[in-house]
Amino acid sequence: MTAAVFDVAVVGAGPAGAAAALAARRAGASVLLLDRAEFPRDKACGDGIAADAVDVLDSLGVTGVTDGYPPVADLRLIAPGGTEVARPLPRPAHTVPRRVFDARLVLAAVAHGAELRRHAVRRVREDDAGVTLDDRIRARVVVGADGAGSVVRRALGHPVNPDGHLAIAIRGYAPAVGTEQLIKTTSARWPAYAWSFPIGDGTANVGYGETLRGAPLTKAYLMARLCELLPGTEPTGLRAHHLPLSTRRPPPARGRVLLAGDALSLINPFTGEGIFYAVLSGALAGAAAAAGPHRAAERYAAALGNRLGRHLRHSGLAARLTRRPEVVDAAVRAARRDGAVFDRMVDLGLGDGVFDLRTIGRIGAELLHIALPPS
Repeated sequence: MTAAVFDVAVVGAGPAGAAAALAARRAGASVLLLDRAEFPRDKACGDGIAADAVDVLDSLGVTGVTDGYPPVADLRLIAPGGTEVARPLPRPAHTVPRRVFDARLVLAAVAHGAELRRHAVRRVREDDAGVTLDDRIRARVVVGADGAGSVVRRALGHPVNPDGHLAIAIRGYAPAVGTEQLIKTTSARWPAYAWSFPIGDGTANVGYGETLRGAPLTKAYLMARLCELLPGTEPTGLRAHHLPLSTRRPPPARGRVLLAGDALSLINPFTGEGIFYAVLSGALAGAAAAAGPHRAAERYAAALGNRLGRHLRHSGLAARLTRRPEVVDAAVRAARRDGAVFDRMVDLGLGDGVFDLRTIGRIGAELLHIALPPS
Protein backbone atom coordinates (compact mmCIF):
# COMPACT_ATOMS: atom_id res chain seq x y z
CA MET A 1 0.00 0.00 0.00
CA THR A 2 1.32 3.46 -0.85
CA ALA A 3 1.80 5.67 2.17
CA ALA A 4 -0.43 8.73 2.36
CA VAL A 5 1.01 12.05 1.21
CA PHE A 6 -0.26 14.91 3.33
CA ASP A 7 -0.78 18.35 1.91
CA VAL A 8 0.93 19.81 5.00
CA ALA A 9 3.05 18.21 7.70
CA VAL A 10 3.68 20.35 10.78
CA VAL A 11 6.67 19.48 12.94
CA GLY A 12 6.01 20.58 16.51
CA ALA A 13 2.59 20.89 18.13
CA GLY A 14 3.20 23.91 20.35
CA PRO A 15 1.31 27.16 19.73
CA ALA A 16 3.00 27.83 16.37
CA GLY A 17 2.46 24.29 15.12
CA ALA A 18 -1.12 24.03 16.35
CA ALA A 19 -1.94 27.39 14.74
CA ALA A 20 -0.35 26.23 11.48
CA ALA A 21 -2.43 23.06 11.54
CA LEU A 22 -5.60 25.01 12.25
CA ALA A 23 -4.99 27.49 9.44
CA ALA A 24 -4.15 24.75 6.95
CA ARG A 25 -7.27 22.78 7.88
CA ARG A 26 -9.45 25.87 7.52
CA ALA A 27 -8.11 26.12 3.97
CA GLY A 28 -9.08 22.50 3.28
CA ALA A 29 -5.63 20.89 3.36
CA SER A 30 -4.92 17.45 4.81
CA VAL A 31 -2.66 17.99 7.83
CA LEU A 32 -0.35 15.77 9.87
CA LEU A 33 0.70 17.32 13.19
CA LEU A 34 3.82 15.77 14.72
CA ASP A 35 5.35 16.17 18.15
CA ARG A 36 7.83 14.13 20.16
CA ALA A 37 5.80 14.66 23.36
CA GLU A 38 2.42 13.42 24.45
CA PHE A 39 -0.05 16.12 25.41
CA PRO A 40 -0.70 17.58 27.89
CA ARG A 41 2.94 18.34 28.58
CA ASP A 42 4.77 21.08 30.43
CA LYS A 43 6.77 23.74 28.62
CA ALA A 44 9.11 26.22 30.25
CA CYS A 45 7.62 29.66 29.58
CA GLY A 46 6.30 32.77 31.29
CA ASP A 47 2.76 31.52 30.53
CA GLY A 48 1.62 35.03 29.63
CA ILE A 49 -1.11 35.11 26.98
CA ALA A 50 -1.57 38.60 25.55
CA ALA A 51 -4.84 39.75 24.04
CA ASP A 52 -3.26 39.88 20.57
CA ALA A 53 -2.58 36.14 20.71
CA VAL A 54 -6.19 35.45 21.66
CA ASP A 55 -7.29 37.56 18.67
CA VAL A 56 -5.30 35.37 16.28
CA LEU A 57 -6.80 32.21 17.75
CA ASP A 58 -10.29 33.68 17.51
CA SER A 59 -9.67 34.25 13.79
CA LEU A 60 -8.84 30.53 13.50
CA GLY A 61 -12.11 29.55 15.13
CA VAL A 62 -10.57 28.68 18.49
CA THR A 63 -12.27 30.01 21.61
CA GLY A 64 -12.07 29.26 25.30
CA VAL A 65 -8.28 28.95 25.49
CA THR A 66 -8.18 31.16 28.60
CA ASP A 67 -11.29 29.74 30.28
CA GLY A 68 -10.79 29.25 34.01
CA TYR A 69 -7.90 31.72 34.18
CA PRO A 70 -9.03 35.22 35.18
CA PRO A 71 -7.86 38.27 33.26
CA VAL A 72 -4.92 40.23 34.62
CA ALA A 73 -5.72 43.91 34.23
CA ASP A 74 -2.60 45.69 35.48
CA LEU A 75 1.14 45.75 34.87
CA ARG A 76 3.88 47.11 37.13
CA LEU A 77 7.21 47.77 35.44
CA ILE A 78 10.33 48.61 37.44
CA ALA A 79 13.24 50.20 35.58
CA PRO A 80 16.91 49.36 36.21
CA GLY A 81 17.28 52.62 38.17
CA GLY A 82 14.27 51.83 40.37
CA THR A 83 11.63 54.05 38.75
CA GLU A 84 8.23 52.32 38.68
CA VAL A 85 5.10 52.62 36.59
CA ALA A 86 1.89 50.75 37.35
CA ARG A 87 -1.05 51.14 35.00
CA PRO A 88 -3.89 49.11 33.51
CA LEU A 89 -2.89 47.13 30.45
CA PRO A 90 -4.46 48.41 27.20
CA ARG A 91 -6.33 45.09 27.18
CA PRO A 92 -6.24 42.49 29.95
CA ALA A 93 -3.86 39.56 29.62
CA HIS A 94 -4.06 36.04 31.05
CA THR A 95 -1.59 33.64 32.62
CA VAL A 96 -2.34 30.12 31.45
CA PRO A 97 0.17 27.31 32.18
CA ARG A 98 1.51 25.91 28.95
CA ARG A 99 0.49 22.41 30.03
CA VAL A 100 -3.10 23.64 29.71
CA PHE A 101 -2.81 26.19 26.90
CA ASP A 102 -0.89 24.01 24.45
CA ALA A 103 -3.13 21.00 25.07
CA ARG A 104 -6.19 23.11 24.33
CA LEU A 105 -4.71 24.23 21.01
CA VAL A 106 -3.78 20.67 20.05
CA LEU A 107 -7.28 19.45 20.86
CA ALA A 108 -8.70 22.27 18.71
CA ALA A 109 -6.44 21.30 15.79
CA VAL A 110 -7.53 17.66 16.04
CA ALA A 111 -11.18 18.69 16.33
CA HIS A 112 -10.75 20.65 13.09
CA GLY A 113 -9.44 17.54 11.32
CA ALA A 114 -5.66 17.49 11.77
CA GLU A 115 -4.11 14.07 12.42
CA LEU A 116 -1.92 14.12 15.54
CA ARG A 117 0.94 11.66 15.71
CA ARG A 118 3.64 11.26 18.36
CA HIS A 119 6.91 11.21 16.49
CA ALA A 120 10.34 12.86 16.91
CA VAL A 121 11.48 14.09 13.52
CA ARG A 122 15.22 13.70 12.94
CA ARG A 123 15.70 14.03 9.17
CA VAL A 124 14.17 16.31 6.56
CA ARG A 125 14.71 15.74 2.85
CA GLU A 126 13.15 17.80 0.07
CA ASP A 127 12.85 16.73 -3.57
CA ASP A 128 10.91 17.86 -6.62
CA ALA A 129 7.78 15.97 -5.54
CA GLY A 130 7.62 16.92 -1.87
CA VAL A 131 9.30 16.59 1.51
CA THR A 132 10.20 13.36 3.31
CA LEU A 133 10.53 13.18 7.07
CA ASP A 134 12.61 10.32 8.45
CA ASP A 135 12.25 8.35 5.19
CA ARG A 136 8.66 7.45 6.08
CA ILE A 137 6.40 10.53 6.15
CA ARG A 138 5.62 12.42 2.95
CA ALA A 139 4.10 15.88 2.59
CA ARG A 140 3.80 18.44 -0.14
CA VAL A 141 4.84 21.24 2.26
CA VAL A 142 6.38 21.12 5.74
CA VAL A 143 6.07 23.72 8.49
CA GLY A 144 8.88 23.60 11.03
CA ALA A 145 7.48 24.75 14.36
CA ASP A 146 9.74 22.63 16.54
CA GLY A 147 11.12 25.29 18.86
CA ALA A 148 14.47 26.82 19.72
CA GLY A 149 16.38 23.60 18.91
CA SER A 150 14.53 23.09 15.64
CA VAL A 151 15.56 20.06 13.59
CA VAL A 152 13.82 21.56 10.56
CA ARG A 153 15.79 24.78 10.89
CA ARG A 154 19.07 22.86 11.04
CA ALA A 155 18.04 20.87 7.97
CA LEU A 156 17.78 24.16 6.08
CA GLY A 157 21.37 24.95 7.09
CA HIS A 158 20.63 27.66 9.64
CA PRO A 159 22.65 27.59 12.88
CA VAL A 160 21.27 28.51 16.29
CA ASN A 161 21.32 32.16 17.26
CA PRO A 162 24.71 33.48 18.40
CA ASP A 163 25.40 35.15 21.73
CA GLY A 164 23.81 38.55 21.98
CA HIS A 165 20.79 37.26 20.06
CA LEU A 166 19.98 34.37 22.41
CA ALA A 167 18.63 34.60 25.95
CA ILE A 168 18.14 32.06 28.68
CA ALA A 169 15.44 32.08 31.33
CA ILE A 170 14.41 29.99 34.29
CA ARG A 171 10.84 29.75 35.53
CA GLY A 172 8.91 28.13 38.33
CA TYR A 173 5.73 28.58 40.35
CA ALA A 174 5.36 30.34 43.69
CA PRO A 175 2.63 31.84 45.87
CA ALA A 176 1.25 34.95 44.19
CA VAL A 177 1.88 38.36 45.70
CA GLY A 178 -0.78 40.72 44.42
CA THR A 179 -2.90 40.52 41.29
CA GLU A 180 -0.84 42.53 38.81
CA GLN A 181 1.82 41.40 36.38
CA LEU A 182 5.26 42.47 37.59
CA ILE A 183 8.41 42.93 35.51
CA LYS A 184 11.49 44.03 37.46
CA THR A 185 14.51 44.92 35.37
CA THR A 186 18.05 45.26 36.65
CA SER A 187 21.20 46.99 35.37
CA ALA A 188 23.32 44.08 36.61
CA ARG A 189 24.03 41.74 33.68
CA TRP A 190 21.76 43.97 31.59
CA PRO A 191 19.60 43.25 29.64
CA ALA A 192 17.97 41.12 32.31
CA TYR A 193 14.75 41.02 34.30
CA ALA A 194 12.61 38.99 36.67
CA TRP A 195 8.86 38.56 36.43
CA SER A 196 5.85 37.44 38.41
CA PHE A 197 2.62 36.71 36.54
CA PRO A 198 -0.37 35.69 38.73
CA ILE A 199 -2.33 32.71 37.45
CA GLY A 200 -5.48 33.33 39.45
CA ASP A 201 -5.38 30.28 41.70
CA GLY A 202 -3.15 31.77 44.38
CA THR A 203 0.06 30.99 42.51
CA ALA A 204 2.18 32.89 40.04
CA ASN A 205 4.58 32.04 37.25
CA VAL A 206 7.89 33.55 38.36
CA GLY A 207 11.18 33.65 36.52
CA TYR A 208 14.38 35.38 35.56
CA GLY A 209 16.10 35.75 32.19
CA GLU A 210 19.07 37.48 30.60
CA THR A 211 20.81 37.67 27.26
CA LEU A 212 23.70 35.25 26.78
CA ARG A 213 27.10 36.79 26.27
CA GLY A 214 29.70 34.04 26.20
CA ALA A 215 30.00 32.11 29.45
CA PRO A 216 27.26 29.51 30.07
CA LEU A 217 24.90 30.25 32.93
CA THR A 218 24.09 27.65 35.56
CA LYS A 219 20.73 26.86 37.11
CA ALA A 220 22.10 27.92 40.49
CA TYR A 221 23.14 31.29 39.10
CA LEU A 222 19.76 31.94 37.45
CA MET A 223 17.95 30.92 40.63
CA ALA A 224 20.12 33.23 42.73
CA ARG A 225 19.35 36.15 40.43
CA LEU A 226 15.62 35.39 40.61
CA CYS A 227 15.65 35.34 44.40
CA GLU A 228 17.70 38.54 44.51
CA LEU A 229 15.19 40.44 42.39
CA LEU A 230 12.10 38.84 43.94
CA PRO A 231 13.07 38.37 47.60
CA GLY A 232 11.25 35.64 49.48
CA THR A 233 10.42 33.71 46.34
CA GLU A 234 10.62 29.93 46.80
CA PRO A 235 9.57 28.53 43.42
CA THR A 236 8.87 24.93 42.56
CA GLY A 237 8.86 23.26 39.15
CA LEU A 238 11.96 25.10 37.99
CA ARG A 239 12.86 24.67 34.33
CA ALA A 240 15.16 26.67 32.06
CA HIS A 241 14.78 27.40 28.35
CA HIS A 242 16.51 29.29 25.55
CA LEU A 243 14.93 32.24 23.78
CA PRO A 244 16.15 32.85 20.20
CA LEU A 245 15.57 36.59 19.74
CA SER A 246 14.08 38.07 16.58
CA THR A 247 17.12 40.31 16.06
CA ARG A 248 18.81 37.35 14.31
CA ARG A 249 16.21 35.55 12.21
CA PRO A 250 16.97 33.07 9.45
CA PRO A 251 15.07 33.31 6.15
CA PRO A 252 11.47 32.26 6.93
CA ALA A 253 11.27 29.59 4.23
CA ARG A 254 12.98 27.77 1.41
CA GLY A 255 11.26 25.75 -1.24
CA ARG A 256 8.60 23.59 0.39
CA VAL A 257 9.84 24.10 3.97
CA LEU A 258 8.59 26.97 6.15
CA LEU A 259 9.62 28.00 9.67
CA ALA A 260 7.40 29.49 12.39
CA GLY A 261 7.57 30.54 16.02
CA ASP A 262 10.77 29.90 17.99
CA ALA A 263 12.19 27.90 15.06
CA LEU A 264 12.21 31.22 13.18
CA SER A 265 13.70 33.10 16.17
CA LEU A 266 10.43 34.94 16.71
CA ILE A 267 10.96 36.03 20.29
CA ASN A 268 10.40 39.71 21.04
CA PRO A 269 13.86 41.09 21.96
CA PHE A 270 12.25 43.87 23.96
CA THR A 271 10.28 41.61 26.35
CA GLY A 272 10.97 37.94 25.59
CA GLU A 273 7.32 37.40 24.58
CA GLY A 274 6.77 34.67 22.00
CA ILE A 275 3.22 33.31 22.12
CA PHE A 276 1.70 36.03 19.93
CA TYR A 277 4.50 35.66 17.38
CA ALA A 278 4.07 31.89 17.49
CA VAL A 279 0.35 31.74 16.78
CA LEU A 280 0.52 34.52 14.19
CA SER A 281 3.48 33.10 12.25
CA GLY A 282 1.99 29.61 12.53
CA ALA A 283 -1.32 30.81 11.11
CA LEU A 284 0.42 32.56 8.22
CA ALA A 285 2.63 29.54 7.53
CA GLY A 286 -0.32 27.14 7.60
CA ALA A 287 -2.30 29.27 5.17
CA ALA A 288 0.68 29.62 2.82
CA ALA A 289 1.38 25.88 2.94
CA ALA A 290 -2.25 24.96 2.30
CA ALA A 291 -2.26 27.03 -0.89
CA GLY A 292 0.14 24.49 -2.42
CA PRO A 293 3.87 23.97 -2.85
CA HIS A 294 4.30 26.30 -5.82
CA ARG A 295 5.91 29.49 -4.47
CA ALA A 296 4.94 28.56 -0.91
CA ALA A 297 8.13 30.09 0.48
CA GLU A 298 7.62 33.38 -1.36
CA ARG A 299 3.96 33.48 -0.37
CA TYR A 300 4.77 32.97 3.30
CA ALA A 301 7.65 35.45 3.37
CA ALA A 302 5.42 38.11 1.81
CA ALA A 303 2.59 37.46 4.28
CA LEU A 304 4.95 37.55 7.24
CA GLY A 305 6.57 40.76 6.01
CA ASN A 306 3.23 42.45 5.41
CA ARG A 307 1.94 41.50 8.84
CA LEU A 308 5.02 41.83 11.04
CA GLY A 309 7.77 43.51 9.02
CA ARG A 310 7.33 47.05 10.33
CA HIS A 311 6.81 45.88 13.88
CA LEU A 312 9.94 43.69 13.81
CA ARG A 313 11.99 46.64 12.61
CA HIS A 314 10.69 48.75 15.48
CA SER A 315 11.14 46.04 18.12
CA GLY A 316 14.69 45.52 16.85
CA LEU A 317 15.30 49.25 17.20
CA ALA A 318 13.88 49.13 20.73
CA ALA A 319 16.24 46.28 21.58
CA ARG A 320 19.24 48.27 20.33
CA LEU A 321 18.21 51.42 22.16
CA THR A 322 17.52 49.63 25.41
CA ARG A 323 21.00 48.14 25.56
CA ARG A 324 21.62 51.25 27.64
CA PRO A 325 19.78 50.93 30.97
CA GLU A 326 19.26 54.69 31.14
CA VAL A 327 17.04 54.46 28.06
CA VAL A 328 14.78 52.03 29.93
CA ASP A 329 14.77 54.38 32.92
CA ALA A 330 13.69 57.20 30.61
CA ALA A 331 11.01 55.08 28.95
CA VAL A 332 9.51 54.06 32.30
CA ARG A 333 9.52 57.66 33.50
CA ALA A 334 7.76 58.70 30.29
CA ALA A 335 5.21 55.90 30.71
CA ARG A 336 4.56 56.99 34.28
CA ARG A 337 3.79 60.52 33.11
CA ASP A 338 1.82 59.58 29.98
CA GLY A 339 -0.60 56.67 29.70
CA ALA A 340 -0.42 56.74 25.90
CA VAL A 341 3.33 56.07 26.07
CA PHE A 342 2.69 53.17 28.45
CA ASP A 343 0.14 51.68 26.06
CA ARG A 344 2.49 52.07 23.11
CA MET A 345 5.30 50.30 24.97
CA VAL A 346 2.98 47.43 25.91
CA ASP A 347 1.81 47.04 22.30
CA LEU A 348 5.42 47.01 21.12
CA GLY A 349 6.39 44.40 23.70
CA LEU A 350 3.36 42.10 23.66
CA GLY A 351 1.80 42.58 20.24
CA ASP A 352 2.65 44.11 16.88
CA GLY A 353 2.91 47.76 17.94
CA VAL A 354 5.41 50.33 16.66
CA PHE A 355 6.97 53.52 17.91
CA ASP A 356 5.26 56.83 17.20
CA LEU A 357 6.62 60.38 17.32
CA ARG A 358 4.89 61.10 20.63
CA THR A 359 6.52 58.14 22.34
CA ILE A 360 9.93 58.90 20.89
CA GLY A 361 9.63 62.54 21.91
CA ARG A 362 8.56 61.74 25.47
CA ILE A 363 11.37 59.23 25.98
CA GLY A 364 13.87 61.65 24.45
CA ALA A 365 12.74 64.37 26.82
CA GLU A 366 13.19 62.07 29.80
CA LEU A 367 16.65 61.10 28.59
CA LEU A 368 17.58 64.75 28.35
CA HIS A 369 16.22 65.27 31.86
CA ILE A 370 18.40 62.41 33.15
CA ALA A 371 21.48 63.76 31.35
CA LEU A 372 20.84 67.36 32.39
CA PRO A 373 19.01 67.34 35.73
CA PRO A 374 17.61 70.69 36.87
CA SER A 375 20.05 72.79 38.84
